[in-house]
Amino acid sequence: MSSSRSNSDISANPFAWAHELWTRRHLTWQFTLRNVELRHRGSYLGLGWSVLSPLLILALEILVFGYVFNGSFGVIPNETRVDYGLGIFVGMTLYQFVAEVLSTAPGQIVFNANFVKKVVFPLEVLPAATVGAAFVHTSVSLGLVVIGTAFLGPGLTMGVLWLAVVMIALLLIALGAAWFFSALGVFFRDIAPLMQFSIMVLMFSSAIFYPASRLPEAGWSILKFNPLLLAVEVARDGVLWGRQPNLGYVAYLYGFGIVSCTCGYSAFRKMKGAFADVL
Repeated sequence: MSSSRSNSDISANPFAWAHELWTRRHLTWQFTLRNVELRHRGSYLGLGWSVLSPLLILALEILVFGYVFNGSFGVIPNETRVDYGLGIFVGMTLYQFVAEVLSTAPGQIVFNANFVKKVVFPLEVLPAATVGAAFVHTSVSLGLVVIGTAFLGPGLTMGVLWLAVVMIALLLIALGAAWFFSALGVFFRDIAPLMQFSIMVLMFSSAIFYPASRLPEAGWSILKFNPLLLAVEVARDGVLWGRQPNLGYVAYLYGFGIVSCTCGYSAFRKMKGAFADVL
């Protein structure tokens, strides 16, 4: 009876997920910190890898794609190798946030089966904490994007605020995906390995190493619905290229994010009742 009532409540209030996040915000934060600590447990540098790793990736991207492959975005005049590297770094930062959520979400409920079987616990917190931990790591890279733009790129302008606009939308999208795939992963264990391939497809279809303008017209008609690609374009335009981002893209990102959260949360609540039977 309580399960059917909760599902009807979700149908009546499509923003029930927002109320859940606010109500459980302290618990979600505790599990976010727990996930961050578990990831770096036993490491000598610990959270320092969140700074060192992006720097090494940025240097490698500039060397390989900028100097070896002589790549460029062709958006700004007199584009340097560093400009190209920063463009890739912005895209990779957003991509890695989404990729971390997608790669870890399918196993969240399975790996925390004790919360399902033995404890009365709001399981919705576990996928949300996964997104929180991914954002903690991404926030370090976002800080490096700001520093790189200030000292190596075109300099800081108010356009840097577009990073926040994009990240809020991606947080909504990631939350919905985390709820959905964490629930689905309980019933279909093949989701996890399949997700690894999907993440690779996402990287090459999101204009990380090239501008979206280079996509063939037939490909663009399909890929323009890829929210990560649009997020990357908005971030680059606002932060690096000094152009007004496409507001239609921004509206699409937020609409996609709200739908993602509503559908993902609803699917999680509907599947939640069968977790204990499967695990």
